[in-house]
Amino acid sequence: MHLVYPAVLAALLFCVGVYGVLARRNVVLVLMSVELMLNAVNLNLVAFDAWLRDAVHAGQALTLFTITVAAAEIGLGLAVVLLVFRTRGTADVDRLTLLGDPSEAAPEAAATEPEGRAA
Repeated sequence: MHLVYPAVLAALLFCVGVYGVLARRNVVLVLMSVELMLNAVNLNLVAFDAWLRDAVHAGQALTLFTITVAAAEIGLGLAVVLLVFRTRGTADVDRLTLLGDPSEAAPEAAATEPEGRAA
């Protein structure tokens, strides 16, 4: 088996994932891009395991571990995204600047307003 084909495919998948993380504004699409990057790593692990003819199949074992971590990551990530969407009404990464409760930040913003402009 040639190692070049899966390595090039994994590099392309990883580059698409990096582009998705850097360019996307929707949190769900960012999580999908992270999954693409993890799948590129999995492809490399299995390809190198087959190429090296490892007796203990360490690459495949690491791939199973990576799949488990990715499943946990996507489960927790989607739970956080749903919670943020319920409280803020948006899943846009650029609009999520405050980590705290938005209702707690409102009195601080009103305190910094000039007296003539406060309603």
